[in-house]
Amino acid sequence: MTEAAEIDVVVVGAGPSGLILTKQLTELGVDHVVFERNRDVGGIWDIDAEGSPMYESAHFISSKTLSGFPGFPMPDHYPDYPNHREILDYIRSYADEYDLRRHIEFDVSVVHASSATGGRWLVELSDGRSVSAGYLICANGVTWEPNVVTWPGQETFTGEVRHSNTYRSPTEFSGKRILVVGAGNSGVDIACDAAFAAEQAYLSVRRGYYFFPKFVGSKPLDVFVGDGPKLPGVIEERLFSLLLKIIVGDPTRYGLPKPEHGPMECHPLMNTQILHYLGHGDCIAKGDIERFDGDDVVFTDGSRERIDLVLTATGYHHASPFLDDDIFETRSGRPDLYLGMFPRNHENLAVLGFIEFSSAAYSNFDHMARVILAEVTAPKGSPRREDFRRRKLEHFPDLTGGHRYIDSARHANYVDVETYLELLSEITSEHAALAAA
Repeated sequence: MTEAAEIDVVVVGAGPSGLILTKQLTELGVDHVVFERNRDVGGIWDIDAEGSPMYESAHFISSKTLSGFPGFPMPDHYPDYPNHREILDYIRSYADEYDLRRHIEFDVSVVHASSATGGRWLVELSDGRSVSAGYLICANGVTWEPNVVTWPGQETFTGEVRHSNTYRSPTEFSGKRILVVGAGNSGVDIACDAAFAAEQAYLSVRRGYYFFPKFVGSKPLDVFVGDGPKLPGVIEERLFSLLLKIIVGDPTRYGLPKPEHGPMECHPLMNTQILHYLGHGDCIAKGDIERFDGDDVVFTDGSRERIDLVLTATGYHHASPFLDDDIFETRSGRPDLYLGMFPRNHENLAVLGFIEFSSAAYSNFDHMARVILAEVTAPKGSPRREDFRRRKLEHFPDLTGGHRYIDSARHANYVDVETYLELLSEITSEHAALAAA
């Protein structure tokens, strides 16, 4: 067997988080390589990439003003909420601007990574090669491994059931009765597509949600909030409740359940268009599914509807399938990581992009990457490296910012972004002082 080539750092994935990492690694002069299984950069935003969950009507749910890479704003001619093709072009222009592709090997998957002699990682690749990595960073994203849900009677259902990651275009709905299951942002987007393209659309939800408008006046919502004063969490919660009552109204008028949580205690659902369709009967709200019966879907309230296609927008597993199952400890089925980035039982393994927050991702990923690379570049036995080791074992910070997030798998590792970034800033400052000592 040929001896594996040694590389200081291996990054898995060349989506936005992988590009942020390779940019920073290059600036620090760290020997590294990025392995990307698809033909180019872009991650999920490449609708033509194998396994991408992208669909034709998809847009960013945060505005272009706050969503860009640090130091590289989105073009002025972009709309406030760019579509998926514009986002992909933007991501690729970022790679062009900083010549990032020279560090990336495309059409190469990481098949398996395991701990090897000397604390390194043996990384096995789809082309038959293996490399030895001093540090492994998983930037492979969280929307590639669908969470597939089944119900009693489904095996005899005469219609079609598939996960929303297979959906691409409203043309798939023509002449059909469509049921979308799940009211996350993608589920509600797809329900809107079905509302105008299908014979009849239905949306099945288990709980109540708040529907946030994308604009307040002429401003994107995140810009409107960012321009306002920073308020204590309780006051912010009350003001948002009042704002939503004034702008959006009571969601139960549309046949939806009443939310049993505050508007800041759940990932924001940035879509009020669905309320238009519910109000016009083009989409009909339904409760949870109880079972399937022949042509029909039967709901927990006893009602039933004849359905041709069920699309389950039931989320994704936060998975790194190239790692053994026991590498990550889990909580509510999600990797339980220190700061949402570091397994507590490894010194040379990190994840970027698995944490959940209600904020534009790329600038936050940039802050997170700097903390990861502080460990990557800390010499073994140094005060910085020892501080990381101690924190992983002993530090269990409350990152909720006082919010009581709803009890669901998605929110198991949810953080208040301002609380989170403040802690990252403290750690970065402390490590800078340790490095200078």
